[in-house]
Amino acid sequence: MSNKLVLKSRAKVNIGLKIINKRPDGLHNIQTLFQEIKLHDTITIEKLDSGCTFISNVDWLDDSMDNLCVKAFTLMRDTYDIGGLSIKLKKIIHRGGGLGGGSSNAAAIIKGLNQLYKLNISTKGLESLCSQIGADVPFFIKGGIQLGEGTGGALTEVSKKLEGFFLLIIPSFQISTRWAYSQTKRILEEVRKEVNFKCSIEKEVVPFKLFENDFESIIDPSYPEIGVLKDTLRANKARHASLSGSGSTVYAIFDDEADAKSAELHFNKSHITFITSPYFEG
Repeated sequence: MSNKLVLKSRAKVNIGLKIINKRPDGLHNIQTLFQEIKLHDTITIEKLDSGCTFISNVDWLDDSMDNLCVKAFTLMRDTYDIGGLSIKLKKIIHRGGGLGGGSSNAAAIIKGLNQLYKLNISTKGLESLCSQIGADVPFFIKGGIQLGEGTGGALTEVSKKLEGFFLLIIPSFQISTRWAYSQTKRILEEVRKEVNFKCSIEKEVVPFKLFENDFESIIDPSYPEIGVLKDTLRANKARHASLSGSGSTVYAIFDDEADAKSAELHFNKSHITFITSPYFEG
């Protein structure tokens, strides 16, 4: 039996995001489509007799409980009869960009421990564990494309498999999710049409214009660069261009890889960019 695993911890983008209402607990109900993409961190985990060690290639992650990898291990150790764990993280997914890197890392640790220690936890059980760490962590157990409702953890599978190439543009600044949600009062007071992202994405020709991100009306005035990025992408054959989550990553979907590479030339000297594609297990 192997005492060591190498895991791919993939990013996600949000295709559309509607803020439905504010809950009594201060959190917000949303509707969004999570799409897993091939861009990934690499995590190597190995059994230890006890304790948890963590190293990575970035200086902003340590072995404290603020680190979601460590938080995931601690949850599993406190819940199940397991030993220790060595965690080595090669970070590619940028933080604070709306790509779910930390959440994906946490889910990868939980899935990896389930495999490494042969715990035989069901998919629902894994999702339940993930929900104790963060709202979008459960998505990464099955990944692919799923509708997220509630605070993001109420998941429904979607039959559509998106195709195409995703160009990610990462600005030099981060946007605080807490701040973005604090600015939603005006949006929630407006009378708005109901949306059904699941039905819309499953159409033969996807009507991407329906996949609005409510955060954009908040963020674009304060961060005008976001609007410029989206406009430039749309002018260069993007089928869809949007913020992922509350940003700051802007992504665009292209039918052809050549068009994505051509559009990338407008940004790769001034921004961090990646070209990737949707990921589906199997």
